[in-house]
Amino acid sequence: MQKVENGSTIKVHYTGKLDNGHVFDSSEGREPLEFVVGSGMVIKGFDEGVVGMAVGDKKTVNIPCAEAYGERRPELEVLVERDKLPQDLDPKLGDTLQVPQQGTDVPLLVTVTEVTSEVIKIDANHPLAGKDLTFDLELAEILA
Repeated sequence: MQKVENGSTIKVHYTGKLDNGHVFDSSEGREPLEFVVGSGMVIKGFDEGVVGMAVGDKKTVNIPCAEAYGERRPELEVLVERDKLPQDLDPKLGDTLQVPQQGTDVPLLVTVTEVTSEVIKIDANHPLAGKDLTFDLELAEILA
């Protein structure tokens, strides 16, 4: 029976959960996730977790934050004075904003984590940074 190895193109169903059981993402009701194993298309722990699986196999992988989205980095939280914001922008707690990055056309996504009359705090950490993740996996197909 064929097993997943680095370089395999696969399709996998998954459910991602936090330590408290909260589901943050799932392929349920959608097509399985397709990716090339070992290519960096998914987080390291997910990539390594599928190696050795055969079609139909199910398993649960626990991924420490270092192999997922890394530790939270406090330097990625920044206070911005409201008078520096575009006048038509009225940020609310939890909003996601696009911030231009020097030297690239790809904007940085940040989350508004604090709003006062004078400043807003934006956080460029990935929302899952600092969190250990658990994935329930089911290998649907090995394409190549």
